[in-house]
Amino acid sequence: MSAPIVTASAGATDVGARRKLNEDAYLATAPLFIVADGMGGHDAGELASATVIEHFSRLIGREALTIEEVRDALASAREAVGALGQYGAAGAGTTLSGVAVATVDGLGYWLVLNIGDSRTYQYSGGELEQITVDHSYIQELIEEGEITPEQAKSDSRRNIITRAIGAGSVGDADYWLFPAEGGDRMLVCSDGLTTELSDERIAEVLRSEPDPQRAADVLTADAVRAGGRDNVTVVIVDAVTVASVRGVHVRADETDDLADTRPRAAADGGMR
Repeated sequence: MSAPIVTASAGATDVGARRKLNEDAYLATAPLFIVADGMGGHDAGELASATVIEHFSRLIGREALTIEEVRDALASAREAVGALGQYGAAGAGTTLSGVAVATVDGLGYWLVLNIGDSRTYQYSGGELEQITVDHSYIQELIEEGEITPEQAKSDSRRNIITRAIGAGSVGDADYWLFPAEGGDRMLVCSDGLTTELSDERIAEVLRSEPDPQRAADVLTADAVRAGGRDNVTVVIVDAVTVASVRGVHVRADETDDLADTRPRAAADGGMR
């Protein structure tokens, strides 16, 4: 049995122009592509993000993942991050965002998860769409209509997050599950990328750089040149071949005129 989505992926990370320590960590190996942005000062953030990646890396090598497997890995990682306080890393915490290969009735699906303000995007059909919703104070102000997204970019409170793994947070992750299509490009990144680069520039690089490693390297370098106020981490995963209909695999370079009218829904059945 072949994987429901055959992927090509790559990742890049940089400490940035102002930080001395890179507290970001990432995983870019099928069927899981995630970024963790650590926080907590000193080496606490670095330990927290590395711990989360370690626990999720146990899922590498499977053809697809279920939401139960992802939730179990998250629970295990949360417990391990909480225990870091015993080793002098009290207050350690990290965000987590990313995408896993999943399957529904033999078809290829993307399973996206997010906790914190790292982000996952989908680039498809020439359009860039942010899938995740930031768990941040600024996002709450935007949703309440108190500030605009444009004002949020320069607001001094933009680094205040409302959910994390560790750091005293008990907030759970959000999940989305939706069909994959040949040619999909998923982008996972820490906020060090989105703080520095516009959606237009990100989309331009994703469109012009077909090689995922080259695209990840260019985005990371651009963010550092633009200011690099934080660590920058980028993971890109391309859907090379997708099981679009039971028993039929469609490559990214083939025409697929099969309509899919199923709405995008959270994995637990609720709409997002």
